[in-house]
Amino acid sequence: MTSRRFRYTLLDVFTDTALAGNALAVVHDADGLDDDTMLRLARETRLSETTFVQRALDGFADYRNRIWTVAGEVPFAGHPSLGTAVAVALARGESQARYRQQTGAGLQRIDVELDGVRAHASMTQPEASFGDEADPAEALATLGLAAGDQHSDLPPQVVSTGLPTLIVPVNKDDSITRAAPDLAAVQALLARLGAESLYLAWPDPAGEHVHARMFSSLVLGGEDPATGSAAGPLCAYLSQRKGWGRLAVRQGAEIGRPSLIEAEMSADGVRVSGDVVVLVDGMLTL
Repeated sequence: MTSRRFRYTLLDVFTDTALAGNALAVVHDADGLDDDTMLRLARETRLSETTFVQRALDGFADYRNRIWTVAGEVPFAGHPSLGTAVAVALARGESQARYRQQTGAGLQRIDVELDGVRAHASMTQPEASFGDEADPAEALATLGLAAGDQHSDLPPQVVSTGLPTLIVPVNKDDSITRAAPDLAAVQALLARLGAESLYLAWPDPAGEHVHARMFSSLVLGGEDPATGSAAGPLCAYLSQRKGWGRLAVRQGAEIGRPSLIEAEMSADGVRVSGDVVVLVDGMLTL
């Protein structure tokens, strides 16, 4: 049987510390891989996402990013976008770069600064769209929380900057750590609302800081350690409802992967950024 070799990069995203943040596997020059192989490889890595870099179909893009979870392909995601851009810069030998990435959600501009195995990356997500509000009591019940955890003036709502996310604000920081989701109930609620993930968030009343957790069947185990595709919608949501222009989001500590996501409103949409650490840059044989 003939085998092929692919450049392969493993990174931790939304952290400046190895073995924290959200891990990502990137397979380069992946034009010849079929969908079944990409799915099986995503299940092999058992990470939140595995990405495959291909030639762009859009003439304005620098590369195409195919993003796969253990459940299937998704049109857009945050940490796979930033991490893939860093992997591309590493492969091309570029310490600074601005890329236009093509995903199922369209084109995204991503800036990378790379110094050895450490990097910082930022991206502009599409303009936010605001969907349905959800019943607070029902949303909280899927998380094992009660009426006393409900935020007094921020209702649950679906917001998307590429991937629809149900934002569920709470009024106490410890509501985040106490959450014990019924993942089947969470998924049923998301399916009814047309959302892909639930983002539980405590906005610090002092402003600009948020403690969050993300739940979805898209990721193995049901909880994601750092979710840029949810932090962007959350930033847009808090901008609209509270006038906040930027956020620093803490996520992942509850599952042993502390992360920090920065999000800021801009004229073009929501700018999401974070640190990235390269762990492995080698070859994969299939």
